[in-house]
Amino acid sequence: MKNLVIVESPSKSKTIEKYLGKDYHVVSSKGHIRDLATTGKGGLGIDVENDFEPTYKISSDKRAVVKELKELAGKSEHVYLASDPDREGEAIAWHLANVLDLDMADENRIIFHEITKNTVVEALKHPRTIDQNLVKSQETRRMLDRIIGFKLSKLLQNKIRSKSAGRVQSVALRLIVERENEIRAFKSEEYWTLGANFEKDGKEFKANLIKVDGKKANLKTQEDVDAIIARCSKDFIVSSIEKKIRKKEARMPFITSTLQQEASTKLGFGAKKTMQIAQKLYEGLPLANGTEGLISYMRTDSTRLSDVFVKDAESHIETIYGKEYCGRARQKNSENAQDAHEAIRPTNIKNTPEEVKPYLTNDQYKLYKLIYARTLASLMAASRFDVVNAQIVCDGCEFSANGSILMFDGYLKVYSDYETVKDEMLPAMQEQEVFHEVELEGKQHFTEPPLRYSEARLIKDLEEKGIGRPSTYAIIIDTLQARGYVSLDRPSEGSKTKVFFPTEQGELTDAKLQEFFNSIINVTYTADMEHHLDEIANGERNNIEELRTFYNQFEPLLENAYENMEKKELEKTGEKCPECGNDLVYRVGRYGKFISCIDFPNCRYTKSEEEEENGGVEEVCPNCGSKMVMKKGRYGSFLACSNYPECKYIKSTKVKEDPVPTGEKCPECGHDLVQRKSRFGTTFVGCSNYPKCRYIKKEPKKAKAEKTSKDENKKTAKTTRKSAKKVVKKAGKKDEEKTS
Repeated sequence: MKNLVIVESPSKSKTIEKYLGKDYHVVSSKGHIRDLATTGKGGLGIDVENDFEPTYKISSDKRAVVKELKELAGKSEHVYLASDPDREGEAIAWHLANVLDLDMADENRIIFHEITKNTVVEALKHPRTIDQNLVKSQETRRMLDRIIGFKLSKLLQNKIRSKSAGRVQSVALRLIVERENEIRAFKSEEYWTLGANFEKDGKEFKANLIKVDGKKANLKTQEDVDAIIARCSKDFIVSSIEKKIRKKEARMPFITSTLQQEASTKLGFGAKKTMQIAQKLYEGLPLANGTEGLISYMRTDSTRLSDVFVKDAESHIETIYGKEYCGRARQKNSENAQDAHEAIRPTNIKNTPEEVKPYLTNDQYKLYKLIYARTLASLMAASRFDVVNAQIVCDGCEFSANGSILMFDGYLKVYSDYETVKDEMLPAMQEQEVFHEVELEGKQHFTEPPLRYSEARLIKDLEEKGIGRPSTYAIIIDTLQARGYVSLDRPSEGSKTKVFFPTEQGELTDAKLQEFFNSIINVTYTADMEHHLDEIANGERNNIEELRTFYNQFEPLLENAYENMEKKELEKTGEKCPECGNDLVYRVGRYGKFISCIDFPNCRYTKSEEEEENGGVEEVCPNCGSKMVMKKGRYGSFLACSNYPECKYIKSTKVKEDPVPTGEKCPECGHDLVQRKSRFGTTFVGCSNYPKCRYIKKEPKKAKAEKTSKDENKKTAKTTRKSAKKVVKKAGKKDEEKTS
């Protein structure tokens, strides 16, 4: 009779079964097998009056899985529960034990933080009982989310037609809306900086004004700048030179949130994509010597590294780079961090990115390389810089010049792809050295509003404020977009980073939640709740009391909102439904605004807003003779038959420009060359015999260079207009005085 091991994910079950051998059968529960039912009062699946007793129901898509697991468990000598090593995983193990009638006192729970043979085999030697405190913590979180999610969502759907609300989701929306309000309220102010351009031994360097008469420089207008420039008519004297060695330590190894942030800024990966790729790297991929998990568990908020891994990594660093590159293991966790897991790291330091590259997709390689480099760098010596600071004064005006040279690269040896260093060397100077000829340049600036949240900035803020858990950030971001509360777009055409903009519905949702639920939908309350869940997990807080305290505060707020929140009525178009005679109204769907019957879902008549605006299209379908109407698709507007779906004729509205002859002949086939416009709006010269001949004339390099030069000139001119520049030359000034 075989031993049965149940894991969460199907993709790692085969790998683990190979590690354990023929006496073990490894299968997957495919995640949670059951959830709170939607029965009982309010459809919560929770008996609030009976100490919040939950009712669980096997998920419809897991019935076949559960049936198979019961059959296998009945035939097995031992059943081991090896779901993921976190609260959700502990809860899955508990649900499996309940459904399979396993004794809760049995030591049948095994955990491992990486999928390698040694780790899995070792974990099987040390089974434990299911941690009931972790289960209670997860169950409490699930019930809180169900109560808030069901009751608040129902209220918002009824009152303002918003799709949902959530304990953490709504606070994340609050942060985005708050930031947008700060940007709108921001008033830009003018300020100036003053730089002094020096030259010595053929080398130019710059110093910036930092103090005037011992006080911090505060230049608000061009007049202030001109006054300082006029004042600095004397010699500039080097008042002090400070030289020191500055060390820069590598950052800590990745936790979930920092991995998501760095992958966003360095690789352009969204949080959801990062976690999907990391999941694959954790579960295992086929390498030269068999399938192996490449990274440790990716849902963690601890920066700790195991002693065994540290020892192996230090040996690797010394062998490959030399003893001087060896650093030390450091650990720095937030107050709310759970230290059950290690940081995200490679499972085997010998699996270098280049070694495993042939077995990975391009995105998997990029993320693995980032994780490998960050982990290795965290155990390497600090980089060292030779830093020089020179203070140069003129008539009470103090300028500061800084220079630094990288003396020892340290951890940058492996992390330079993600962290660049620029050497700025100052020429050799002596104290009391005098500069007679100095160019002063004032530049105008305007204060900038705070930046909108990118995915990385939002995750960083949620983490710092203690909102949610690292494993939930990707889901929160995805949900806010799916509900139509925010959009993730580039703020300008030239911007590389996408940022969050709240939609009209998102701002309305936030406004109503703040009006009626601001005591529980706020940063402090949500962070405190996370802390309370941690205390439940540690056995330091009673979960039923926590639920009761929340519910007693929440219910009166909900009753007040139902009574006093103004209901948002649907905007009527002024027309009647052609199918049932009721009013037609505007609604907002996944693809924008559309028109439908007010009696939905009893009447399902709909039409697009474009169809309404283009009711007068004077064209009929060539296939069936019905009227053509304007529609909007993912690629823009197009004409379609109004008799859809019976007739599926469509016609593009884009006007195709005729090719323009150039007077040249194709060097490949002899046909005429013509100028065309591409689908991106750019022009090019190609053969008129396309598609038989695909010749395209290349743009001369000279023309490209001229275009680049013109663009740079425009940029320079723009910068110059913003600056005020005056040159003070002592010798020249004396000559002018003699002449006058």
